[in-house]
Amino acid sequence: MRNYYRVTLGQGNSLAQECLAESYIGVGFGIDQDLSHKLPEEWRDFNKEFAPIYLKLYPGKSRIAAGLACGALWTVSKGIQIDDIVLSPDGEGHFHVGEVVGDYYYKPGTPLPHRRPIKWLDRTIERATLPDTVRKAIGVQGTYRDITSQAEALERLLDSASAPEIIATDKTIEDPSAFVLEKHLEDFLVQNWALTDLGKNYDIYEVDGEIVGQQFKVDTGRIDILGISKDKKSLLVVELKKGRASDVVVGQTLRYMGYVKDEQAEVGQTVKGVIIALEDDQRIRRALAMVPNIEFYRYQVSFKLVKG
Repeated sequence: MRNYYRVTLGQGNSLAQECLAESYIGVGFGIDQDLSHKLPEEWRDFNKEFAPIYLKLYPGKSRIAAGLACGALWTVSKGIQIDDIVLSPDGEGHFHVGEVVGDYYYKPGTPLPHRRPIKWLDRTIERATLPDTVRKAIGVQGTYRDITSQAEALERLLDSASAPEIIATDKTIEDPSAFVLEKHLEDFLVQNWALTDLGKNYDIYEVDGEIVGQQFKVDTGRIDILGISKDKKSLLVVELKKGRASDVVVGQTLRYMGYVKDEQAEVGQTVKGVIIALEDDQRIRRALAMVPNIEFYRYQVSFKLVKG
């Protein structure tokens, strides 16, 4: 099954027209060397080698910023496969659609030297026509975003005769209704973060003014929300229960916290966790009684009709 990606071409889509004219997508990040023999099968191995190089080039950047940059560099150069589909915005409200047709190549002396050849299709998608779920998945920030979860909707937009089958692989969902509700809760939390108790002490993690802390990629999945304290001394891993079994969400949160501590935290930064669920959960409370650096929150949903 082919995968789908949103790839931004230059800061602020500034190189979109050049990429369209010359049939490629590319990235830079200041890494000026041919990576043809430097692209391992796992992005983690690539990051271990190149994140320190990135930090030497940009000493004011954080380990998180370095990880994101190198992860994007590896994804565009190696992770995206031949036949995968790319959607690239042009900054004018359109997404241009292309098919990856070749492997990595290096073109030195250019703003985007790490490239993949693209066959741009005679098809654009208007941002305004995207379903809400696709628009949220695509996002507007960051170099790339994996949007394969929206394959079926994208195939319909592209007028394909055969949409790929979407198969749910998470067998840990025990409450489907809570899962759906908490998917919306994540977006609500991000949009209203400053109004929540968490927002009093933490900000959602940003790099160069862009929010990167929603669905933050780590080696075993994606953190729902990654925050940083206003004094920059602590990182916060926020996980929504999303209907998952209690032992699963606690274990997942601990694994994410371990990754952030080992791979992302600066010297002296602590890592804390928060689990948010719709209903009180005695099993989670029992488990967290032994884990003092994870807190448990419940959320409430209110609904009323107002006569017009």
